[in-house]
Amino acid sequence: MSVFSVNPATNPSNEYYLARQSQMESNVRSYPRKLPLVIAEALGCWVTDVEGTKYLDCLAGAGTLALGHNHPVVIKSIQDTLTSGLPLHTLDLTTPLKDAFTEALLEQLPGGKEEYCLQFCGPSGADGTEAAMKLAKTYTGRSSIISFSGGFHGMTHGSLSVTGNLSAKNAVNGLMPGVQFMPYPHEYRCPLGLGGEAGVDALTYYFENFIEDVESGVTKPAAVILEAIQGEGGVVTAPVKWLKKIREVTQKHDIVLILDEVQAGFGRSGKMFAFEHAGIEPDIIVMSKAVGGSLPLAVLGIKRKFDAWQPAGHTGTFRGNQLAMATGLATIKMINEQNLAQNSQERGDFLQAELKNLAKEFPCIGNVRGKGLMIGIEIVDETKKADHMGLFPGDSKLSAAIQTACFNNKLLLEKGGRNGTVIRLLCPLIITQAECEEVIVRFKKAVAEALTMVRGA
Repeated sequence: MSVFSVNPATNPSNEYYLARQSQMESNVRSYPRKLPLVIAEALGCWVTDVEGTKYLDCLAGAGTLALGHNHPVVIKSIQDTLTSGLPLHTLDLTTPLKDAFTEALLEQLPGGKEEYCLQFCGPSGADGTEAAMKLAKTYTGRSSIISFSGGFHGMTHGSLSVTGNLSAKNAVNGLMPGVQFMPYPHEYRCPLGLGGEAGVDALTYYFENFIEDVESGVTKPAAVILEAIQGEGGVVTAPVKWLKKIREVTQKHDIVLILDEVQAGFGRSGKMFAFEHAGIEPDIIVMSKAVGGSLPLAVLGIKRKFDAWQPAGHTGTFRGNQLAMATGLATIKMINEQNLAQNSQERGDFLQAELKNLAKEFPCIGNVRGKGLMIGIEIVDETKKADHMGLFPGDSKLSAAIQTACFNNKLLLEKGGRNGTVIRLLCPLIITQAECEEVIVRFKKAVAEALTMVRGA
């Protein structure tokens, strides 16, 4: 007998539940403020609220739901585990399920188990980041970390310290010391004001010179941490030449290279991992979100030479989440068997092409970018003066209005980037061509409505 009702016909309204939660939950809640619905059912790329309204979901748990909601193979893996007699909580004790998941995950990494071993962390990407930085410091004996503007690595004390966004950092004093931020290449909004290849070349040179300059003022770091595609930072893709140079320089100087694949990993970028587009091998790979197949799990892939831990050097009570290993194993198999990375690339190419066509009709769409099903749409105010590179300022008010209009048109998506000016698509990898076409129809209608609301256009 269920302890709660999931029948939209008998449940009270969205407003009823949202009002109750606003009284019971902390002010920290965020998504219900922008997407005020109460989900009763979900399947694939669609969710249904308690009032029976269906929404096309292009948020997908911020990229967690690689196979969408309640995929049959995910549900079966949970059911099989529940009826198998396996324990649900094991700390880091071994089970046959854990062994199968470990082998399957290692097979996805470059060089497999010959090159990498795995570390199971507390079940969040932030804890994976914490563990990766601690391991780098343990291995090198050094203390500082280089991170990049625009990066997002978590909201815990250490991971927030290497995160670029200032909104959460400004309220917290005494974050982890020894973090040096450097500019991340942005071919649209170049941090050096050069733009295009010139900006990429300059930043590529700058990183190598900074590390090797004996007068840089910064001691050799323990690690460099970055995302091959910055997600929360506005879907900014690392140029291949820059990423290759980062790898070359860190190897030369025995600096641990940590790649945060929490959001971009597991087929989302059109490859299993986003760093594969540059043909590099990181020293530590941080994995979460999709690695657990919709359930909480975080894992590090560690090059064997860097596995400097002593037993219990980093622990977490829930690092043995058996259900997440079951759903993660089912998800990895499905991604490979159905070639979902290719589907991600093909559907993403279609969406980007259609969005670029919309930009011709709506000049407020300043830039469309990304890889696979990790797409950013930067919203600008083309009525204002352009800068020296011909770029209009971002329009956070219009971006927020577009998100609201998308919600009103039953399309769920998120914003990101500087001042929230980038609309982000993180569709499930199983999204169909027909569903992609529906995304464009709804998004176009939302942009037109938002422009009317904000500018009276």
